[in-house]
Amino acid sequence: ISFIHSLDVVIVSVFLQNSRDLQTTLNILYILSELLTVGGGRRVAVFVSKGGPAILLKLLISASKESPPSEELMLQLHSLLAKVGPKDRKFGVKARLTGALNVTVNLLKQNLLNSKLVLPCLQVLRVYSSNSVNAISLGKSGAVELMFKISSPPRPPPDCCPPHNVCSFLLFSCVETNARRAVDRGHVPLLLFAYQDWHRNDTRQRHMLIRKGLLASLRNITNIKCGRTAFIEADGMRVLYNTSNVSAASILIMRKCFPKNRLPLPTIKSAFHYPLPHVPGVAPGPRPAPRGTGLEQELVRVLERVALEADSPLNGGGGGGGGVDEPPVNSTRHIHSPLLVGGIAAARRGGGGGSSAGGSDCGSEGPEEEGPLLEVPDTALLLPLHDPDLYVEMVKGTASVPRYSEVAYPDYFGHVAPTFREPLLERAYGVQRAKIFQDIERLIHPNDILDKVVYDLDIPSGPVIADDGESLKFNSQFESGNLRKAIHVRQHEYDLVLNSDINSNHYHQWFYFEVSGMRVGTDYRFNIINCEKSNSQFNYGMQVLMYSVQEAIGGKPRWVRTGEDICYYKNHFSRSSIATGGQKGKSYYTMTFTMNFSHKDDVCYFAYHYPYTYSTLKMHLSKLEDLRSPQIYWRQDVLCETLAGNSCPLLTITAMPEATTNDHLCPFKNRPVIFLSARVHPGETNASWVMKGTLEFLMGSSQLAHSLREAYIFKIVPMLNPDGVINGNHRCSLSGEDLNRQWQNPSHELHPTIYHTKSLLQYLAHIQRAPLVFCDYHGHSRKKNVFMYGCSVKETVWQSNISTSSCDLHEDLGYRTLPKILSQMASAFSMGSCSFVVERSKESTARVVVWREIGVQRSYTMESTLCGCDQGKYKVRCVCVCVCVCDEMDALQNTAENELDI
Repeated sequence: ISFIHSLDVVIVSVFLQNSRDLQTTLNILYILSELLTVGGGRRVAVFVSKGGPAILLKLLISASKESPPSEELMLQLHSLLAKVGPKDRKFGVKARLTGALNVTVNLLKQNLLNSKLVLPCLQVLRVYSSNSVNAISLGKSGAVELMFKISSPPRPPPDCCPPHNVCSFLLFSCVETNARRAVDRGHVPLLLFAYQDWHRNDTRQRHMLIRKGLLASLRNITNIKCGRTAFIEADGMRVLYNTSNVSAASILIMRKCFPKNRLPLPTIKSAFHYPLPHVPGVAPGPRPAPRGTGLEQELVRVLERVALEADSPLNGGGGGGGGVDEPPVNSTRHIHSPLLVGGIAAARRGGGGGSSAGGSDCGSEGPEEEGPLLEVPDTALLLPLHDPDLYVEMVKGTASVPRYSEVAYPDYFGHVAPTFREPLLERAYGVQRAKIFQDIERLIHPNDILDKVVYDLDIPSGPVIADDGESLKFNSQFESGNLRKAIHVRQHEYDLVLNSDINSNHYHQWFYFEVSGMRVGTDYRFNIINCEKSNSQFNYGMQVLMYSVQEAIGGKPRWVRTGEDICYYKNHFSRSSIATGGQKGKSYYTMTFTMNFSHKDDVCYFAYHYPYTYSTLKMHLSKLEDLRSPQIYWRQDVLCETLAGNSCPLLTITAMPEATTNDHLCPFKNRPVIFLSARVHPGETNASWVMKGTLEFLMGSSQLAHSLREAYIFKIVPMLNPDGVINGNHRCSLSGEDLNRQWQNPSHELHPTIYHTKSLLQYLAHIQRAPLVFCDYHGHSRKKNVFMYGCSVKETVWQSNISTSSCDLHEDLGYRTLPKILSQMASAFSMGSCSFVVERSKESTARVVVWREIGVQRSYTMESTLCGCDQGKYKVRCVCVCVCVCDEMDALQNTAENELDI
């Protein structure tokens, strides 16, 4: 109370005095300064609330009219204004309206050598310039030039260039007009010189605030294009490189100013092209799918065949007993290297496989020059559903756009799941900063750049460049492979460019390629430079997968998580507006990792996730059919053919009826239908592994599997996009379109798998056999755990903030039952990540169309992580989703029978 009373007296005294008596005014200001200094921020706030700043500004204007103005009075006024100004939200406006801005600037111009007065003036300028309008006005008044006069070399003593000066300039340069003014007046070289001078002379690190402020000012100036150009012309990259010591601020500036380049490609379109069929009458849009009773007669006959179980399930592929007798399996097999298919002697020139010879194939005809024999373990002993010879036969019947003739070793040998859980990689602090700094070194030390292309799909004569013995050898000419170009940029460092989806110019994420010719004990850095997603699980513990042929020969045929110094960041390669849908200024992202190989001249494969090819699917289905028991009804139909002529399989799994009488056949035919699908996006290979686990479980001998077969008929499309899988696409089919966005109006010619799957679902609904559950398996690249997306009217309305009362919406909550059961039984499943909102951008996806048009309430998309789990017993571990599913099977076996009723 006494303070407020004293403050009131002082304010009235200042107001009445109005500079009539200089000494009295100074005494009052001394008292005011003491009152505010002792009380701290709370007293300053009270002073502001009583209108004190406005009185001080008026006194400043009045004092400036004296000739000459009192130095001591100006010092006290600016000291008080610097103290109370930050607490007054309208201080900037008041200062501008009263004309105090010009008073302070003029005072500073006249007293540049008076360090005692310069300091409070700079403090006040900093407060003024926190208002953007004031900053522009101060820039026009010459305040920017004043800052350079104070801070630029010849280097003034620290008391003449306090941090407040730099802070003031930092605030000035935040405004684009001031930054542009600094560029136009040629101040960028002076600013760089000032920073370099302070860095050179401040050896004891006593004035870090000044140096940081200069860097922050450079950062603001380089936010505009002309600022970046001036920075480059002033050799700013080299100055910061030599003085920054990998600091975050300097890295940010250099990263912004790094010259934008196009990808080293002749065109961003895919290296492969597939001619699409002409769609008559509808160009370019697809024809709608037939609905209800208007189905075409031919399609109806096909749907009747694949949708309805045979009158006698013992005929026509339903039953059958046991597996097929097979010859004894040897413990080892001998193969030639490299692997070629179909009698094509297309040797890899300088490629992997441990030999550059032509090599013979597995089952090729005619005499060929044979490569060295490899003695490898027969993985059939470890993998009952894998047969290398059968896989090669399946490859021969697979049609690819590049007409692949080679077989990748991991797909031929097969692989066993890891016997241990692999922990998430703990990234060391500063890795990303160090990687970006190494990229900047390319500009600073251009003599270190080799820029040698070692693999290029755009070369007509062949992608594999002749071996010089100094570079690694690359290859991706096998099923699901994706690598378009490899450039040896520096010693032991390679830039890798992924191929776009066929008939597309984007979607880069999936990779699968071969590396050979390595040396032991050497750290190789690989940079995949044209990723498109803004973030990735590679920043949160995920590692790349590697398969070593040497390890496989030694009896360990498996993919392992590997790589060090992994990070994912925006690079200096710009994306064209064509690839971004018209948006300009977007950049690609780099996924970089370092690898030290354990074996000399090994053949290693790197992949985004565990590969699962179309030929692998065909082999697995063939082995499953051979191993089925007489009690299982299994039928494999061809739903349709893809654009490239590959078959899209449709599976039917249920329990065989006890007899062929009507009493047993009628319940058999009327079992509820569960419809499952997977792999509409080729790069989400984990969806296929989860589907493989589903098929093996449903075909297994457990009591739970038997109960499920007795209760339901499972209709399964295990691979909705075979063409995309075969050709190494990430998201699209050969039409260059995302098939999961074509469910509303699929085209018979362009989207045959979606067209026929939707038609089958429509037919089932037409004959009153609509599925009880529809679930489409997917993989998620940026989230952990397993979760589901469903469809709910209520939750969509609530999310959209549509004005409607809850009583107007009546909805069965059964759509939550299945996710809830999974969250209670499976540690990898996260109910918190589930969503039941139907977003506008997802209205043409499978789950929404099946829910909305087919009437399936329990229509889901199930997403499985590509990285690992952050909950339950799998927390902070990076494991294959298949392992999670297998670990949960024991829990499922103990499930009560009534929980099977969804």
